[in-house]
Amino acid sequence: MNVLVVGSGGREHVLAWKLSISPIVDRVYVAPGNPGMDHVAERLSVDAEDGEALAAAAKKHDVDLTVIGPEASLLAGVADVFAQEGLKVFAPKKNAARIEGSKSFAKDMMKRYGIPTADYAVFTDFDRAKAYISEKGVPIVVKADGLAAGKGVTVAKTWSEAEDALANVLQNDAFGTGAKVVLEEYLEGEEISLMGLVNGDTVVPLAESQDHKRVYDGDQGPNTGGMGAYSPVPHVGEDVMETAFDAILQPAASALVTEGAPFTGVLYAGLVLTDAGPKVIEFNARFGDPEAQVILPRMEDDLAEVLLEVLDGRTPELSWKREALVGVVGAAEGYPGAYQKGLEVPGNIAFDPEDSMMFYAGVDGDAQTLRSSGGRVFLLTSFGETVAKAQKRVYKQMRTLKLDGYHYRTDIGARGLGSKE
Repeated sequence: MNVLVVGSGGREHVLAWKLSISPIVDRVYVAPGNPGMDHVAERLSVDAEDGEALAAAAKKHDVDLTVIGPEASLLAGVADVFAQEGLKVFAPKKNAARIEGSKSFAKDMMKRYGIPTADYAVFTDFDRAKAYISEKGVPIVVKADGLAAGKGVTVAKTWSEAEDALANVLQNDAFGTGAKVVLEEYLEGEEISLMGLVNGDTVVPLAESQDHKRVYDGDQGPNTGGMGAYSPVPHVGEDVMETAFDAILQPAASALVTEGAPFTGVLYAGLVLTDAGPKVIEFNARFGDPEAQVILPRMEDDLAEVLLEVLDGRTPELSWKREALVGVVGAAEGYPGAYQKGLEVPGNIAFDPEDSMMFYAGVDGDAQTLRSSGGRVFLLTSFGETVAKAQKRVYKQMRTLKLDGYHYRTDIGARGLGSKE
């Protein structure tokens, strides 16, 4: 069959690659994709948020299954158009994607259905929000309500940080999300990402991973879209992940069914492991990026077959490589703030699914002369018998690259280094 992947980042690169190695897939298309994906897919010059044009392209190229990557495409209703046209799509419709598109919607739903999360309040008025912070004190978490490419969250440790973050959302609309803010209790604990393949009440959990949102080593600096990730997370027990599935992921999918917004696609729960158990920081309505790049290469199953089974209402048993995978993002200097474009993109790492792989995100040009066009430019992954060995290998590879004009974290995976490693 033919498959279409919608999007152009590193998440879509790993999806296109994983689908391209399926025995039942003849051809993979990406729309719009990027030239770094040319080894696994054919690019279509179609906007990722134009549902009508994407559906027309899917028909033209005899596409049997479409997988939508970016959250903006979901909130633009691309999956709705595909459903209306009778096209098979693995992605949530717009009303279900609100679980990511509106943090206030997600928090209110969690409250109604008893899904564990931080205490919160929602404001559109600056003075009332300031009064709430005065009452609750700091640290406190300030979140823009809508989509902000991972940058709309501030963990305010001081009053001035909280006030600046409030002004950014409510007065300046710095993230283009509208003047609505969610203020949350700050939760102490380690953060974990848990995703599931969902179709209504059917939920198939994926392997866990740990993302690194802050831009600098030691989780310092502002939030980004993610500077790297690793999987599995060996120091978090299976019992904790089972609890997270039973108390969070499955109830959230069932709640959306009850709400009249049944979810199909990838439901992502960003969790913090508190003394009282796992609690939700955020829900996303798609594969995490960079989490997808360290989870999908560990999946031993045929992704195309798995997605079709889930769409048929079945619950496939998934198997995972025992090896760990660590992925490090190479970002343009200045990211997540202002950054230079047009940097030379390193490409001298052989793409080896058993060893190291480079997934491209913010790039343009052609496959021979890639240039940077975004803040997060690429992600390099390496396997290892343990997290420690995978980490050592990926950083050895990073040091061989010509990275003038780039920066990257040097501690991806550090929390997963156990005494036995």
